Amino acid sequence: MRCSASAARPAPPEDGTINVKTLAAISTHAEKPFVIEELDLDEPRPDELLVRVDAVGLCHTDLAVRGMWPEGVPIVLGHEGAGVVEAVGAAVTDVRPGDAVLLSFASCGVCEPCGAGAPAYCTRFQEANVSGGRLDGSPTLSGSRGPVSGAFFGQSTFARYALSSRRNAVVIDPDLDRTHLAAFGCGIQTGAGAVVNVLQPAPDSRLVVFGLGGVGMAAVMAGALRGVRTIVGVDLSTSRRETALQVGATHVVDGGDPDVLGVVRAITGGGATHALDTTASPAVVRLAAQALASRGTLVVVGLGADVTLDVQDLIGGGKTVRGTIEGDADPQTFIPQLVEWYREGRLPMERIVTTFPFTDIDRAVAGMRDGTAIKPVLVFGD
Repeated sequence: MRCSASAARPAPPEDGTINVKTLAAISTHAEKPFVIEELDLDEPRPDELLVRVDAVGLCHTDLAVRGMWPEGVPIVLGHEGAGVVEAVGAAVTDVRPGDAVLLSFASCGVCEPCGAGAPAYCTRFQEANVSGGRLDGSPTLSGSRGPVSGAFFGQSTFARYALSSRRNAVVIDPDLDRTHLAAFGCGIQTGAGAVVNVLQPAPDSRLVVFGLGGVGMAAVMAGALRGVRTIVGVDLSTSRRETALQVGATHVVDGGDPDVLGVVRAITGGGATHALDTTASPAVVRLAAQALASRGTLVVVGLGADVTLDVQDLIGGGKTVRGTIEGDADPQTFIPQLVEWYREGRLPMERIVTTFPFTDIDRAVAGMRDGTAIKPVLVFGD
């Protein structure tokens, strides 16, 4: 791993262009260490912002994409960025340099779902978020060996500086702790949104969350802030189960118990009215569907292998199984709501965030994988 000095703040030269050198963590293989090196970042287009990243969450989606990305093709991942705007494109009129922002997923803004306030289902979602470039196919990053895939979720914030479209940047109070808020751009938005926007459990509901990483913990917190009286967290990790009890779970179950289904049914008095799977494990998704009470609903959020469900069980119980992207959220309205709940102490992020220096990204990955870091957040020094 080669580490260069921190990138200097960009300064526009006399011709008005902005030339930025940015320190970035480059992935070339799912199982190889990230390479830390300096890259060239394109100047902002008219609808883009140049953001100096202070903190960026590490999400399971980053690791999943590493596993699916072509081997040897360099890419800068990172999609839970938080920082300060350094420059804005000519068409951006409502954000100024110096504004603090959280960065979320990208969307085209003109298709039918975007027009209906459902940008997570943008018809060009794949192009906007995981194509390796902008919607028009142009790159945002390059290195000494040529182009580097970027614009991941419209940001690629495993880097000191990043470009973001105006649509996926949300302005926040600069006095808030951005290490706690960075994950609002994806993981927390997904977990909380799955509960608040999709499942919508009532206080007398019985909510079961399978997998207590960052997304699962956000779902537990969201259940608690909705006043759900029975919230069950299921996970293999003892420490994660203990943390779940601290952030709103009323019960926890060891995911390694051979009778998980029986234990969940006993706690919930016959089954869950609402359930969320964050594990993407086919066996766990199947179990989660079986754990539903009659007419219960299961929401799945993880990327994984194909799942086989018991159709007779679904039909006989009138059960619903559906997916969600980003918790069905519109970042421009939902992230401010998350921020408000955080201000009120109803999203205790300090209990689940573990910070790592940016250059220790591989240690953060290891912490996520072994369960010692529920929500790793990479931070940059000055």
